Amino acid sequence: MSYFAIQLKNTSEMSRICQITGKKVMVGNNVSHSNRKTKRRFYPNLFDKKFYIPEEDKWITLRVSAAGIRNINKKGITACLKEAKAKGYIK
Repeated sequence: MSYFAIQLKNTSEMSRICQITGKKVMVGNNVSHSNRKTKRRFYPNLFDKKFYIPEEDKWITLRVSAAGIRNINKKGITACLKEAKAKGYIK
């Protein structure tokens, strides 16, 4: 297996975590006009997106946030995958 081989599950089973930046769901409060607080969740802006890796001549599908897509456009897919592997966001 190559360095960038990534094991992905079906998208229906995947959690809401960006595989490049590590962003995930945050918890906060809905605050009403009367200042009552009820729990809510803040979801990251995630997309299932295909990327081409020219070194391996293949396509991979990643679950990335909008910020992750911008990082990939800036640094390149190879550098972003290397960083994500080092930080443990992908296996």
